Amino acid sequence: MTRRAHLDLGNYLPYLINRVGSALVSTFFQDELARHRLSIAMWRVLAALSNNGEQRQIDLAAMTSIEASTLSRLVTRLIRMGLVTRSRSKTSSREVLVELAPQGRALVRRLIPAAEELERTAIAGLPAKDLAVVKNALRKMYENMEGGPPV
Repeated sequence: MTRRAHLDLGNYLPYLINRVGSALVSTFFQDELARHRLSIAMWRVLAALSNNGEQRQIDLAAMTSIEASTLSRLVTRLIRMGLVTRSRSKTSSREVLVELAPQGRALVRRLIPAAEELERTAIAGLPAKDLAVVKNALRKMYENMEGGPPV
């Protein structure tokens, strides 16, 4: 009799992370982003710019874990929507800077409370010290997978 390969999905970390991530993405997209014609990737760009201010496009790609050419297309779409601006750096003609436009800042201000509420729903019942351990562990796992400290 041959032994079947067995993988306990209910205890397999990549599966668990994916399930939580998919549930969060699905809920946030359906409840908030779809009405503004935003994808999750677009939201990550807007949130990163809101948090960090004007960014070089290459730094924004690293910060959001979005491949550079994909990010360039997303930024172009966000420009057409009036949510961000893109300009050449004053110090290097090869550097492209991306910044939230006033309409983008206003939209992020409206979406942040929904994002925070979604996080509160996801972490309900978790003690603060356990949540800190989970967040630190996820950061370390990302660092392990990317080969360096997370941005």
